Amino acid sequence: MEIILIKDVENLGYANDIVNVRPGYANNYLIPNGLARVATDSAKKVLAENLKQRAHKDAKILADAQALAEKLANLPLSFTVKAEDGKIFGSITSADVAEALAAKGIEVDRKNISVEPIKTVGEYKAAIKLHREVKAEVSLSVASEE
Repeated sequence: MEIILIKDVENLGYANDIVNVRPGYANNYLIPNGLARVATDSAKKVLAENLKQRAHKDAKILADAQALAEKLANLPLSFTVKAEDGKIFGSITSADVAEALAAKGIEVDRKNISVEPIKTVGEYKAAIKLHREVKAEVSLSVASEE
């Protein structure tokens, strides 16, 4: 079954992509949850016209995402946490990274940040998805309060 994605769906595609999926997946999950609509001929024509009109806006959004990626590459984040023998109490997650970035004036949704929960002191990397074509890496440094 051919559908048009309304929102990004992980491991399937991005918004405004036309993809083929099994009818059950489309009818029981994607369409009722507002993630997709059926790709009829008229829906495809409307999509093509909308994409043509939005091409200029998308180019600006891509340029902004690339500029933000360059800024993030040179922006190390440091966390000072309670630790004992190199193991920290709790963990540092994507929400903590998003909060640290917000403190530096950069708003990034925590859902777009992928970092494994950090449970020891050391140096780490966090991957941030800024755009469908732009991903950035941020250096994280975790140190003990002692």
